[in-house]
Amino acid sequence: MGTFSWTHLLIIALLFVLLFGAKRLPDAARGLGRSLRIFKSEVGQMQSESATPANPAATPAPPQQLPASAPQTQAPIADPQQSHKTL
Repeated sequence: MGTFSWTHLLIIALLFVLLFGAKRLPDAARGLGRSLRIFKSEVGQMQSESATPANPAATPAPPQQLPASAPQTQAPIADPQQSHKTL
């Protein structure tokens, strides 16, 4: 009861021919084959990337500091009242 016999498969094939037409079936099968090939290659790439561990990052370089002789200046703060006047 849970298996397909050859008559079931024949009926399904005839339905596909009736629905899609004999001319479009080879194109549809070709497109399906390409899609499956691309899918399999992408899955293989993902598995190979996850199988190889990422290279551990080298110790990060310390942040660069400004020389002591360089003056540190702040950007001027805009006056909020002036910005309201221009609106």
